[in-house]
Amino acid sequence: MQPRAAFTLPEVMIASTLSIVVLAGVLGAFLFFGRTGLAVGHYQVMETELRRGMEIFAEDVRMATEIRWGSNWEVTLNVSGPDGSTHPVTYAFEPIHEGSLTGSLYRIHEGARRELLVHDVSSDFTFQRYKLEQPGHTDNTAGNDLETKQLQLNLRTLRVTMGGPASTQAAISARYVLRNKRVSR
Repeated sequence: MQPRAAFTLPEVMIASTLSIVVLAGVLGAFLFFGRTGLAVGHYQVMETELRRGMEIFAEDVRMATEIRWGSNWEVTLNVSGPDGSTHPVTYAFEPIHEGSLTGSLYRIHEGARRELLVHDVSSDFTFQRYKLEQPGHTDNTAGNDLETKQLQLNLRTLRVTMGGPASTQAAISARYVLRNKRVSR
């Protein structure tokens, strides 16, 4: 009778242990690359939305002839059209619900429906207004609509996914000058 060729119990246990370690490493790498790819996708979407929203905001601010300050979350601009007429455009941050950490930045053009510019905006969003710089004054924060000549937008987008880290993208706009607006000093 010929002896059968087979693995011994210790050989099978060692091979099983090594297989489990290799599979755990492959699965860990797969999950890592998947999460990284998801985060990169979130950053790309956030960057695109921020860039588009800032461009639209900048164009309207530069063409504005008047500003009405609602709050740090809302501002209405009277924007000059190509035909010389003016129309109101409102920019507003609106939280998803009371006490929410995020919301959306909207643009409302002359009573039309709201245009979503940026979503998943953090609630630390603010508009800031400034007056013309004057010699001898270090603080040029505007206190009313008449002296407002520059407008700045501060926002941070925040994306949270289940089982993954939060992705954030911060944006502080330049101080856009209301070129067509007259100011009082």
